[in-house]
Amino acid sequence: MLSLLRPAITLFILLTILTGLAYPAAITALAHAFFPGQAAGSLLVVGDKPVGSRLIGQNFADPKYFWGRPSATSPQPYNAQASGGSNLGPLNPALADAVKGRIDALRAADPSAPLPVPADLVTASASGLDPDISPKAARYQIHRIAAARHVPEERLEELVARHTEGRQWGLFGEPRINVLELNVALDALH
Repeated sequence: MLSLLRPAITLFILLTILTGLAYPAAITALAHAFFPGQAAGSLLVVGDKPVGSRLIGQNFADPKYFWGRPSATSPQPYNAQASGGSNLGPLNPALADAVKGRIDALRAADPSAPLPVPADLVTASASGLDPDISPKAARYQIHRIAAARHVPEERLEELVARHTEGRQWGLFGEPRINVLELNVALDALH
């Protein structure tokens, strides 16, 4: 019996060292060597202070900032430990109520907004952590932010245009704007 257990235990220990220690250490070292920003969490640093990750949405609620997509995480928004959608289907009345409530909140924040409310400002992403919004969602908010900051709308439109990223490799996805980066640039306007 011992002759059967010894090779199994030896193989278990070797594979644990190889797949549990050596492989993760090698991949981490390669990631830090070739992609240091991404390996460190894609942190956005202003001055000497990290203000957030470019990969995880932030909870901006102040009218003088651009707001991101709603978060489906709970108990707090944009909680990476609770990543996941709400799992509410398109015919679920709870989803319709949530979307209606979000539309009402956006209209209350800017009753004279000249554009229709974009879908990505009232629906959460699949992860609930999406850091990006569409250019339409950013343009929808320009009127409110211009009034709150006493900045001409044209300056905000230029800022949005400068921060709009196109499709990946010109093919995949849709144009998008990272909300954290946009808000950091917005604070730098003054």
